[in-house]
Amino acid sequence: MWNRHRIEASLAGVLVAAGALLWVQAPAFFSAGNLLDVLLATLPVLIVAIGATLVILIGEIDISVGSVFAIASVVAGQLAVWHLPMPAVAILTIVSGAAIGAINGGLVSTLRLPSIVVTLAMMVALRDGLRWITQGAWVQNLPAGFQFLGVSQWWYPLVALGIAALVLATAAWSLRYLPAGRAVYATGSNADAARLAGIPVAAVRFWVFVIGGACTGLAALLNAVRFNQIPSNAGLGLEMQVIAAVVVGGTAITGGRGTLLGTVLGVALLGGIGPALTFLSASPYWERALQGVIVLAAVGIAAQRAPAGIWPWRRLAKDTKALSSPGGHLC
Repeated sequence: MWNRHRIEASLAGVLVAAGALLWVQAPAFFSAGNLLDVLLATLPVLIVAIGATLVILIGEIDISVGSVFAIASVVAGQLAVWHLPMPAVAILTIVSGAAIGAINGGLVSTLRLPSIVVTLAMMVALRDGLRWITQGAWVQNLPAGFQFLGVSQWWYPLVALGIAALVLATAAWSLRYLPAGRAVYATGSNADAARLAGIPVAAVRFWVFVIGGACTGLAALLNAVRFNQIPSNAGLGLEMQVIAAVVVGGTAITGGRGTLLGTVLGVALLGGIGPALTFLSASPYWERALQGVIVLAAVGIAAQRAPAGIWPWRRLAKDTKALSSPGGHLC
């Protein structure tokens, strides 16, 4: 059990230690109001990270989530300004994210283009296209029913938390118990073997990108309804925050290994750095630096624990050791 969940247990230990330090140095961090603000800011990141975890589990990557988040946010606001019913606003916002995910997934699964190239191009094209369409203007004059989608301020945190918990539970249950979930792990572990076993690898890749886009659309909606105006540059840097949280949570960047529990802990750890630095009166510029150090540490630890074949330098070290031993050979 420990070997299976050692990364999650280690992350939990780091969170407890960091919490204890904050309790001593900045107890105001644990005020109800601040914890609520941190929670509401973190929930959209968590939902995007759930979709990103699925994408990374199949051995792909999506760095366009920040741009998709911005477009879905503007779509939600603009539909509300056009006085569409709030349920329609919610559905169409999620569909907008899923549609962009379908484009990414189609290019990756059908044309077999590298996902990092596809999503990098989409990230730039979507961000600049949105800037050109909106001319940098924010969506304003939102109807009263848009904020919290008609839910009272008291109920919104519970509703948002419930939605995030539902998405997390559904994804975790599907990965563990459904054939489609096992197909995600199989595709990321060895796509050729999965194909020979009868798994439709191209379809798995396509639908995972669609689900990832839908998660980003939902996250954008939950974030947008907190405010009375929507910036056209929403989601800046979100892709790095999300991918970092997934990697820190123990999901192998090469695919096939990882858990959503690790992603939750990774989001909690990285998402708390910025607010913690504020209460510690430290420069906010340290946030990115600390996130980078944590990611490098996580990747380094993963490289040491991974099978030699996954990481080329570990394979090279193993082969060199074999050759240097008496009678050593590579076969």
